[in-house]
Formats: sequence, C-alpha cells, structure tokens
Amino acid sequence: MPINLRDDLNDTIKAGGLHCEKELTMSIISGKYKVVILWHLGHDGALRYGELRKLFKDISNRILTKQLREMEQDYVVSRTIIAESRLKVEYSLTDIGRSLLPIVDSIYEWGREHLAFYVEKERIETERGRGEGPRSSV
Repeated sequence: MPINLRDDLNDTIKAGGLHCEKELTMSIISGKYKVVILWHLGHDGALRYGELRKLFKDISNRILTKQLREMEQDYVVSRTIIAESRLKVEYSLTDIGRSLLPIVDSIYEWGREHLAFYVEKERIETERGRGEGPRSSV
C-alpha cells in the first residue's frame, strides 16, 4: 500500500502555506519525540517498535504510533514488516531521513553544550522562588 504525504502537510503545501524552506524542515521534524527517534535510527540503525518505546519512559503507544506514522508519511522513516514465527516491524531511516542527520546532530550538540547552563538557571530560579520574574538576561 503506498504511503501518501501527511494530510496536514499536503494541505499546507497545496494552499501555499509554506513560506520558506525552514518552515518545511520544521514541519517535518516538529513533534515531541521525532528528533530523538531520528537520532536513534540514524546512530543505532533499524529498531523495532518495542525498542523505540523503551527509549521514552512516558510516551503512550498512541503518541509513538502517531509520530512514527507521520514520519513514514513524510518519507523520513521506512516501516518494514519481517515475517518470522512472530511478525516483527522495524523502523529505519530513508535517504531523506538520513539527509536530516546533520541537522539532528547539530541539535544534539547544541543541547549537550548548553544543558548545564539551563540546569543551573533552573536551580537558581527554584532557590529564588518563581514568582519574581526574570533576574537577568542571558
């Protein structure tokens, strides 16, 4: 069965709603778990649904399935059914998905470099009490 481009993205493109390439990129990778899914599929290789599920402690089956379906409809992820004694489903990156890895890696590196700053800011804000507004600019 052929996969069609995600309806909301397809409708936006048809209506001329994407005003620049950045909007397209963001619409493809936006989603709470998509960047992390992309990173793991890119660095760990093909993963089964259960393996992906274990990466996120608080994700529901409904949300993970929705994110994976959107990524499949956007031609970023490929879903392969493997017939064994039990059916297995594996997810892997398509060529388009692999082309997103430099972006995903940059996002990962930025987060790694700045995580301590934001953890420290949160600690300071918690000690001060939250109701006072910002104390200083970054």
